[in-house]
Amino acid sequence: MKKKIFLLSVSMSFLLLMINCNKNEKKVENAMKKTAVDITNPLLGKFDTPFQVPPFSKIKNEHFIPAFKKAISINEQEIEKLIKNPEAPSFSNTIVALDKSGMLLERVENIFSNLESSNTNPQMQKMAGEVSGMLAKHSDNINLNPKLFKRVKTIYQQKKQLKLDGEDLMLLDETYKEFKRGGAELSSENQGKLREINIKLAKLSNDYDQNVLKETNKFQLVIDKEDLSGLPQDVIEAAKKRAKAKKMKDKWIFTTSKSNMIPFITFADKRVLREKLLKAYQTRGNHNDELDNKAIINQIVNYRLEKANLLGYKTYADYVLEESMAKKPKNVYQLMDKVWEPALRAAKLEGEELQNLIVREGKKFKLKPWDWWYYTEKLRKEKYSIKDSAVKPFFTLDNVRNGAFMVINKLFGLKYVERKDIPRYHKDVKVYEVFDKDGSHLGVLYFDPFSRPSKRGGAWMTSYRKQYMDGDKMIHPIVSVNYNFAKGSNGIPCMLSVDQTTTVFHELGHSLHGLLSNCRYHRLSGTSVPSDFVELPSQLMEHWAMNPQVMKMYALNYQTKKPISDNLIRKIDKTSHFNQGFITVEYLSAAYLDMDYHTLTYKKKLDIDKFEQESMKKIGLIPQIVVRYRSTFFTHITGGYAAGYYSYIWSGVLDNDAFEAFKEKGIFNRKTADSLRENIYSKGGTVDPMVLYKRFRGHAPDVKALLRNRGLIK
Repeated sequence: MKKKIFLLSVSMSFLLLMINCNKNEKKVENAMKKTAVDITNPLLGKFDTPFQVPPFSKIKNEHFIPAFKKAISINEQEIEKLIKNPEAPSFSNTIVALDKSGMLLERVENIFSNLESSNTNPQMQKMAGEVSGMLAKHSDNINLNPKLFKRVKTIYQQKKQLKLDGEDLMLLDETYKEFKRGGAELSSENQGKLREINIKLAKLSNDYDQNVLKETNKFQLVIDKEDLSGLPQDVIEAAKKRAKAKKMKDKWIFTTSKSNMIPFITFADKRVLREKLLKAYQTRGNHNDELDNKAIINQIVNYRLEKANLLGYKTYADYVLEESMAKKPKNVYQLMDKVWEPALRAAKLEGEELQNLIVREGKKFKLKPWDWWYYTEKLRKEKYSIKDSAVKPFFTLDNVRNGAFMVINKLFGLKYVERKDIPRYHKDVKVYEVFDKDGSHLGVLYFDPFSRPSKRGGAWMTSYRKQYMDGDKMIHPIVSVNYNFAKGSNGIPCMLSVDQTTTVFHELGHSLHGLLSNCRYHRLSGTSVPSDFVELPSQLMEHWAMNPQVMKMYALNYQTKKPISDNLIRKIDKTSHFNQGFITVEYLSAAYLDMDYHTLTYKKKLDIDKFEQESMKKIGLIPQIVVRYRSTFFTHITGGYAAGYYSYIWSGVLDNDAFEAFKEKGIFNRKTADSLRENIYSKGGTVDPMVLYKRFRGHAPDVKALLRNRGLIK
C-alpha cells in the first residue's frame, strides 16, 4: 500500500502515513557502488547507526532533491536491467525482482515524507511540491512501461501452470493488479492523459495539505486573565507557555490545533470565546484568500473522477473500493446507514438533555456547536459525579504509554527498552528497541507525542522501514507513532483525557501491525492491507485502554502515586456510553461527505459550501453538530483515505466483534492473543482480510457488537 496515511481523528481519525520503506542496507550499498552514488550525501551513504536508522543529525534540507534524483536514476536502471534480462520472464526474475527494486528511493522517500509531516520547515514545504511531482512522474514511468507490463502479464497468464500458492500467488496478483489499475492497458493517448492527471493530483494534494498547516498555525486566540474562567490548570499552563514563546506577557494563547482547541471549548466559561475559536477551526481553508482550499478540493474531486473514468470505473469510489473489503459504494452506504439511524436518534436525545441543562441554568440561548462540548462536560459531572480534573491526574502521558506497553507485554510478550543512543529527529521524541517474547530483536519504535508548529495535526503511525525477508534473513521494521498532545509545564506533566488515552493505544496498535509483521515480501508486509481492514489492529487495542483491570495496572496519580480507585473506575465505566450519539454522528457525517464527493458521476464546478450543506441535509445532520472535517481541511481525503474515511466504522464492526473473543476467554488469554498475532498482526496483505478475520474469530463479523458497545442498541 503506497503513501497510506493512518490518522486518528477519532482520530482519528487514520491515520495515516504509510509509505513503502527501504530495503536492507547491504543491497542499498551494492546499488550505490554500481552507480557511483555520492556517499557524501548522508541519505545515500551507508547508515552507520544502531539498526541502520536514519542519521537525522547529518541530514540537511539541501540533501533531499539530489538524493531523490539519484535514487530515481538508480531505480530506472534497475527496471531497465529487469526488462533487458535475456531469460524468459519468470516469477523470480520479474515479480520478485520488481519487489526488490527501488530500495534506495524508498529509503529517501520515507525519510523526507515522515519528516515533512512531523518536523517540517519552510524549505521542506517548498520542496514537497517538487518531490510529489517527481515521484508521480516516476511511478507512472514504471506502471506505464509496456515492456515491463508485458513481462508481468506473461507470468500472470501462466499462474495456473506455475502452481503458485500463499504469498507467491498474492504477490503476483497484487503486482498485476497494480499495473492494470495504474493504466498499463490504456491506449498511449489515454496514458498521456493519465500522466497529466497524476502529476496535477500530486501537486494539488500537496498544496491543499500545506494550506491546512499554514491556516492552523496562522490563527491565535490571545486572551487575558479574566478569560481563563473554567479552564483547568494544566490547560492554562500550556496556553501560558505558548504565549511566552511568542514573547507575550500576561497573555494566554490558544490555536486551532485540536490538542488545545478541544480543552478550550470544553471548559472555557466565556461563550463568545468558545464560538470564536471553534469557528476559526471550522473555517480553516475557507477565507477566499491565498490559503483557500475550495477550488483545490473541487479540482481534486474532478481529476479523480476523470482518472477513474479513464480506467473504466463509473466513479472514483468504485475505483478505490475495488481493493477494499467493502468492494462497492453501496456496501459502504448500507453499513453507514445501519449505524447512522440509531446514532442520530441518540444524538438528538443528547442535544435535548444539553438544552434542558442550559434552561435550568436560566439561560435563554439555543444550543450551538460551540456549546456542545462545554455542556456535555457539565452534564457528565452532574450525571456521574465525575470531573475531568479528577480523572486526568491518573492518565499522564508516561502512565498511559507504559500502560499500553504492559498490555502488549501481557498479550504478546513484547518488551520496550528506551535507547538514548539511537538518533532522533526532535528532542521530544523517545526511541525504543522492541524485543520479542524470546528476547530477540523485533524492531525500533519512535514515539513522538507533542504538538508543535512544524507538525501536521492528528495522530498517525508510519514506517521508516518495513519488515520483509531478504532470503533467510529477517529485515526488522522501524516504525513511528505520532500524536499532538500539549506538553506539560511548571511541574505539571502532560495529562491526557480518556479520548487521548485511547488514542495512545490506537496508534500503538498500528505500530504492532508493523512490528509483528512476518511476511516474505516487502510489497505485502505490515500495514499493506485495505484501509477498511487496517484500522482493526489499532482500534482493537483501544478496548484495553479503559478496561477496569487494565486501569489498575497503569493509572497512578502523578502526585500521590496511588492507583486509581474502584469508585472512580466505576464512574468512568458508567460514562462509556455517554455522548456516543454525538461522537458517532460527528464522525459518520464526515464519512458521508467523503463518499458523496467520490461517488459523483460527472465533473462540474462545485459550490463547495453548498455541496457540503446538501450532503449534511440529506442525512439529516442536526444544526447543533458540525461535520467533523469540513471540505477545506479534510486532509484524510487528500491523503490515503479518499473514498475510505468510512474505514473506521467498518473496522469498528470488526474490532468490537473481535474483542468479544477476549471477553469470552479473558482479556489476557494467551491462546487468543497468539491467534490474534498469527492471523491478524503478522500476516500483512498476504491473505484476503475476511479469510484472516474468520480464521481468528470463527465467523463473520456482526455489527451488533459495535452498536451495543456504543450504547446505540440494548
